[in-house]
Amino acid sequence: MLPVKKLSRAKTRSRRAHHALRPVNYSLCKQCGSAKLPHAACGQCGYLNDSITLKFAEEAKS
Repeated sequence: MLPVKKLSRAKTRSRRAHHALRPVNYSLCKQCGSAKLPHAACGQCGYLNDSITLKFAEEAKS
């Protein structure tokens, strides 16, 4: 079906008002000071906060 009447630019743009991209939240690495994502390892030096624990699967011995 086609629309009965043409939508105005204001109506279209107000509908799309919440489609804007949000800025990425970066934090600084405590060790080297470069920008990194929060709760993730640093891409430059590989530092990971001591309070964050990672669970790894154990290798099966055969």
